[in-house]
Order: sequence, then C-alpha cells, then structure tokens
Amino acid sequence: MAGDKGNSTRKFIPSGALRRLLLPPTYGRHVTPATEFTILSVEVWASGLVVNIHLPSDSVPEPRLTLQDHFGTEYTLQDSATIGTRNLQVFTPSVPPGTRSLTVRSADDDGRPVVTFAVPLMAVPDALPGLEEGAHGRSVAADGPYEPELRRPA
Repeated sequence: MAGDKGNSTRKFIPSGALRRLLLPPTYGRHVTPATEFTILSVEVWASGLVVNIHLPSDSVPEPRLTLQDHFGTEYTLQDSATIGTRNLQVFTPSVPPGTRSLTVRSADDDGRPVVTFAVPLMAVPDALPGLEEGAHGRSVAADGPYEPELRRPA
C-alpha cells in the first residue's frame, strides 16, 4: 500500500481523536538527491501521526522520512499514499505525554533535519473516564475541567 497512487486515504488515517495540528514554524522546500518536497503539517492523532507533504509534481518520488522527539521515541512508518502532488505518511505511535518537540528528518539526505515542530502541552486525554456534570451543565473529567496552558512566546 505504500505509495499507492489514488488510494483512499481514509482507511489508513489513525483511529481515535485528532488531538493537534502542528504547523511548521518556517516554510521552505527541502531538496534531497532523491526528491524534493515541503512539509505542510503534522496531524497528531490519538493512535499515530500523519505527515502532510506537498510534492512539486505528481512524478516526483515520495520522500523517506523519519521522526524523532526529545524522548527518543521510535516512530514507525505504517503507510503512505500519494494523490497528485500530495503525500500523506502515517507513523505510529502518537507522541507520548509531555513531548515538547518533534523533528522530521530526511532519510534520503543522511538524516538531515527538515523541520522541528513545537508540540503544545496536551492536557486533554484521549478518553475521559468518569465524565461528570460540571458547572453550567458542561461535562468535565473527574479531576477538573480542561484549561489551556498559556505561555509567553520565547
């Protein structure tokens, strides 16, 4: 299934909830001896990651990517699909709790970093056991309501 042209993308998108959409801090084309591409985003799903890639044309080969976080988590490519100039690559597992950065590297270019994403703190677990009725009729987890972490820019 890897690299199937025209393949239906829905059957290999990770299961569970979409937890975050990570956008690159910079925009730029990455050129390797084998291909060229631009990383558009990384979707953080409850059960995996989807790297959304733009290729300059539909005849360019898909890039070989590796992912790395600051914990040293091993991410495994599960599937890939190319539809026109768009390539989606699915990796497992999802980012572990407390992950602060995720680096996409090019395996076609001796592991050279392509882009590093800041990963916001994800305080909402995938499944919220013991939901109870909170103030103002809203559901909250037993340990309290979700409150986003506000941080000053660096």
